[in-house]
Amino acid sequence: MEDNKTPNNLENMPDRLKDNQSWWQRFVAGLNEFYHAPYRQTMARAARDEEDFFMLMMFAESLGIDNPASFYTLELQPLFLENFHEWHTRMGMDRCPFDHVGCC
Repeated sequence: MEDNKTPNNLENMPDRLKDNQSWWQRFVAGLNEFYHAPYRQTMARAARDEEDFFMLMMFAESLGIDNPASFYTLELQPLFLENFHEWHTRMGMDRCPFDHVGCC
């Protein structure tokens, strides 16, 4: 009879390992969330500030600010024009500063 219990224990072993692995994955995910949660807002703000600076560098020449990298950023302007309205309203410009762009 005892020999019959041993194979059953071995058969159930993968299920136990799967349960332990899923428990471990949930535990690691919880630790990850516990660590990253306080910094999520700070990291989002830093990413937004970096994007704002990049948009300023891209559209600086069009805004009348000398930009030594305008030759390189000129190709990117059509790609970021979709985000321009959101950016200029966030920067405090109520209306679009460009005459040739009708976003507002």
